[in-house]
Amino acid sequence: MFHQISSTLLENKRLSIPLLSASATSPTSSISSNSRSTSSEVDESPRDSGHFELQDHVKCRSPCVPFSGSFSYRSLAVLSGHVGSVSCLALCGEFILSASQGKDIIVWQQPDLRPFTKFGQGDGSVKALVTVGNKVFTAHQDSRIRVWKVSRRSENVFRLVDTLPTTKDYLGKFMKQSNYVQTRRHHKRLWIEHADSISCLAFYNGLIYSGSWDKTLKVWRISDLKCIESIKAHDDAINGLVAGNGIVYSASADGKIKAWGKEGKSSHCLKGILEGHKDVSLNSVIVSEDGRWVYGGGSDGFVMGWQGSCGDVQNQIESWKLVCETKAHQMAVLSMCLMGEMLCSGSADKSIGIWKREAFGKLCKVGIISGHEGPVKCLQASPNTVGGGFMLYSGGLDKSLRVWWVPKPSNNRAEETTEEKSIILC
Repeated sequence: MFHQISSTLLENKRLSIPLLSASATSPTSSISSNSRSTSSEVDESPRDSGHFELQDHVKCRSPCVPFSGSFSYRSLAVLSGHVGSVSCLALCGEFILSASQGKDIIVWQQPDLRPFTKFGQGDGSVKALVTVGNKVFTAHQDSRIRVWKVSRRSENVFRLVDTLPTTKDYLGKFMKQSNYVQTRRHHKRLWIEHADSISCLAFYNGLIYSGSWDKTLKVWRISDLKCIESIKAHDDAINGLVAGNGIVYSASADGKIKAWGKEGKSSHCLKGILEGHKDVSLNSVIVSEDGRWVYGGGSDGFVMGWQGSCGDVQNQIESWKLVCETKAHQMAVLSMCLMGEMLCSGSADKSIGIWKREAFGKLCKVGIISGHEGPVKCLQASPNTVGGGFMLYSGGLDKSLRVWWVPKPSNNRAEETTEEKSIILC
């Protein structure tokens, strides 16, 4: 049974973004889904049966439980259908995409959250995805990136058009010995290939960035899908990527976030290192829209924040200062997302923390969302304002995608009450 949502709320929630937009869903978006501190993984996710039912994918939730006497978080729906844990999420025009370690990607129609279609079965466990205009890039455990074209004019709306590295890229490099790099003892690969699972993707300024458990960061040009750069970025697995304001940030199991930048047509170079806690893996990283604030989520349950300062180059961040260390969860922080001044953190403790960024980058706790029956692997906030708040999507190891309405903090309790009444639960 679907939740009933007031006509006003539905009207506010309807997306104005066309399916085939000319830009990415979010120019600073990153998808970080799977953190790791070792160099191998066995995918034990069950195989897809290929059968896709359109019924019983949305279940009702009980009314919200107030937290700290101030805010209430409403679970609008629980979307099921994945055969493995939900590993990553992305907005794509009128759709929300959810991918899983069960090798499937489900497309949900907004605003009624009905399953629209399903694609990607059998192409390897999906670790990350990002949308750019009319293309969807998916990263897989088999060390490949797949490119899907979105078109309403085709019966197959999401159509596989290429795999990275492309065959053309391979043929142009495989006969030259200098194009090979040693990935482990007695084993070499072309430098355009990842040697292990690709854990995260990010998009910025016509480029796709991929981070892998092989410790490298690779740069792909969208115009011709060519790999143009490979960086030995970290001493351990890369778990998260985000890009903004000319800087790409990579979070790693080595406990560091590294900032990468480029000037003109030059290669990327290291701009700075943001040090986390000793012997603590950093699983995710996010950056504010203006590029001034960077936050990393660690395996010790802390969210750490850094303030960026501009150097000689106008509006270019050149240095970072640690400004906050917040014990956000009792277990590892696995995922984060930003919506304006609101920061959301997903954890292995099955909860989602809601925080407000205050002066000097400090985080003030607003509340906690509970409901998942497993660790929260991924979060995605919708940029559309709904009833004075925003929609938050969360995916977990419980194989479910959950939808929440999060009110924005206000000093006027009467205003909050009015906003909350705009949603009617079944």
